[in-house]
Amino acid sequence: MGEPSLQVCSPIPGRLVGLRQVPDLVFSGMIVGAGIAVRPLPGAKKLTAVAPISGRLIKLFPHAFMIANGEQTVLVHLGIDTVKMRGDGFTCHALENEMVKAGDPITTFSVKRIEKARYSPLCPVVVLDSTPSDLENLRPEGNQVEVGDLLFEISAAPAGDPSEW
Repeated sequence: MGEPSLQVCSPIPGRLVGLRQVPDLVFSGMIVGAGIAVRPLPGAKKLTAVAPISGRLIKLFPHAFMIANGEQTVLVHLGIDTVKMRGDGFTCHALENEMVKAGDPITTFSVKRIEKARYSPLCPVVVLDSTPSDLENLRPEGNQVEVGDLLFEISAAPAGDPSEW
């Protein structure tokens, strides 16, 4: 019998980019975990990032958020180095510690302001403490996705399940 898996969906529309191409060592080196990044489509001005999974919104910053579901936590980072924007161009629609469903709006952000500030609008979607081998059905780089399209799956089993030893 297969283990249940957690489906991680795209928080924004765009084109998929491998994490190794993200201009930030924390993401490109997969220091925080494995996943994929979404590049907003050319001409995108404002986007609303939605929850990629259902769960508890455990951390909410203007430029990033984390949602926990069981043993898995998914990080969505809205642009690279956007913490330096101090919330300018970001509007949060949810509250920290709130239960959210996949597809619920979390943060609206200005792609134009990110680009004007000379930061990358790439949005990494990462499962914390995961490795590339943990991900299943990873969509190929270069694919275009819409909000809610499946990016990848990851085992929903608790970490260190003895049945895997």
